[in-house]
Amino acid sequence: MKPDTAVLHALAPLDDLSPATAADAWLFAEGTHSRLFNWLGAHPDLAGFRFAVWAPNAQAVSVVGDWNQWDPTADPLRRSSTQDGTWHGRVPAAQVGELYKFSITGFDGRTTLKADPFATSAERPPATASRIHVPAHAWGDAAWMAGRAARDPQHEPVSIYELHLGSFRRHDGAFLSYRELAPLVADHALDMGFMHVELMPITEHPFYGSWGYQTTSYFAPTARYGAPDDLMFFVDHLHRKGLSVLLDWVPSHFPTDEFGLQSFDGTHLFEHADPRQGFHPEWNSSIFNFDRGEVCSFLLSSATYWLEAFHFDGLRVDGVASMLYLDYARRNGQWVANRHGGRENLGAVQFLQTLNQTLRRDLPGTLIVAEESTAWPGVTAPVEGGGLGFGMKWNMGWMHDTLAYFAQDPLHRRHAQGALTFSMVYAASEAFVLPLSHDEVVHGKGSLIAKMPGDGWQQFANLRALYGYMWAHPGKKLLFMGNEFAQGPEWNHDAELHWEQLELAPHRGMRNLVRDLNYLYLRTPALYQLDRAAAGFEWLAFDDAEASVIAFLRKPADGSSAVMVVCNFTPLPRHDYRIGVPAEGFWAEALNTDAAEYGGSGVGNLGGVASEAVAAHGQAQSVRLSLPPLATLLLLAPPARP
Repeated sequence: MKPDTAVLHALAPLDDLSPATAADAWLFAEGTHSRLFNWLGAHPDLAGFRFAVWAPNAQAVSVVGDWNQWDPTADPLRRSSTQDGTWHGRVPAAQVGELYKFSITGFDGRTTLKADPFATSAERPPATASRIHVPAHAWGDAAWMAGRAARDPQHEPVSIYELHLGSFRRHDGAFLSYRELAPLVADHALDMGFMHVELMPITEHPFYGSWGYQTTSYFAPTARYGAPDDLMFFVDHLHRKGLSVLLDWVPSHFPTDEFGLQSFDGTHLFEHADPRQGFHPEWNSSIFNFDRGEVCSFLLSSATYWLEAFHFDGLRVDGVASMLYLDYARRNGQWVANRHGGRENLGAVQFLQTLNQTLRRDLPGTLIVAEESTAWPGVTAPVEGGGLGFGMKWNMGWMHDTLAYFAQDPLHRRHAQGALTFSMVYAASEAFVLPLSHDEVVHGKGSLIAKMPGDGWQQFANLRALYGYMWAHPGKKLLFMGNEFAQGPEWNHDAELHWEQLELAPHRGMRNLVRDLNYLYLRTPALYQLDRAAAGFEWLAFDDAEASVIAFLRKPADGSSAVMVVCNFTPLPRHDYRIGVPAEGFWAEALNTDAAEYGGSGVGNLGGVASEAVAAHGQAQSVRLSLPPLATLLLLAPPARP
């Protein structure tokens, strides 16, 4: 029988070197402990520091560091008196800022130096030691944090600026620090109208070219840009400016570097022993063993730590599909079925459900987003109803279909109308984010502007039309840095963005458009309130494939004006194009991606059009529009009559 947690928490610590209780040990093994960082790792003691590490199969463990000249015999740890697999010890000589590792003689008899899995600071790569750290940042975002629990992102405008800190801005080719980046990022995101900033992984990673997706320290921010307190300053500054900050987090796999988690105690502790389960062939990395409770507690604690200690407002969980499917990126014979003979990773499913339930309970108002690329049902459905419980999910289908459509010569788009209309079939099935992320502008894929067909003018017009369509489509928005001004070259993590392109009119026009789209989105409830409700969307015209024209209505929940969206995805302007509308009166043109200030040709409707009592598209009223070439129009419905 499971012991009563309240009773267990009242028990004394397991031994005199550990602050843990019997309840901690129980929850750790169960896979539901969310604050192991209060127990394991390096912590201030009455004199010096107390160290603790999970290495159940080790023969011997000691702490080596600057204070003992890295002597493995100087500061041995002793095994916990219980069976929780942890080792503990006090080191009076250890001081803040000093480097250290664990010297572990493993089950296999080999002695290796391992970075602390719970280290909260790390040595700057390519060096790999952990660093003793005690946070000292004085937070100034109390008002922001007090209001976080009341937020409901699913029914609010969410426009995310995805950011890679190492290549956003540089100084003479060198990295800027977290503190230097804070005002630059905040000022740019605010000017552009973004509400959220999402950092690509800044968990410490030895290979910079992995962009953080090969994580070795699940509790330490990369030292490339400064110390943990500097990152706290970054988040604090953005909060005080009114910006939410999300973190890209990678629980799906980890690199095989010897100093890291791989074969940690001489056994396959964090990863599966069978390479068909424990090795990721696509990423050349190890896969966490989600069937082991202690591993799930480790990851659950990591997620909690970033949201709690660093005040991040949410996580984008990377590689969820690779976690859910045992046969992900594998051929027949290269994977092991679950106990039911299926390909679902049941341990990963349970972990993700526990993760989302725990964070929703303990840190309300935080946003947990799944990067999930398949049709797995109920990714954002409640766990109680059998779902995974995420707050949102990236709509990868929309992204692939939309980019494939826009890459076509407009002459051939009439054959691909379904690529645009199909996403509306399932738009309300999940709480979606529409992502145009870093993944679409790397590895030879070219920049977004380079994907667009036609001459230079048409490329910019196509991308403007795409952005107008994206901001009008049901779902929250995510745009990778540089795309807001149509950076020409593909993203290069070894250099800063090509900000100099803003000296050119077409790029300034694109920036102006994205800014105006964000501000229109922010003040127009019809564009965000009913993203997941069928009542929030209505087709007006979807079958004019020959002209590559679509028109639809976005509706609010609060009685404010609906928005009519009309797209012309050919370079031919179409005058007197009739669209049926559901309301009589003047339809005001709120945004036209072909406007001259965006670099367009200036074809439009002189501020709007009045409806006529001419039936069209099943409506008693209709409007005659001038559809600009390669453009998206957004028109506000007339106010409802009392």
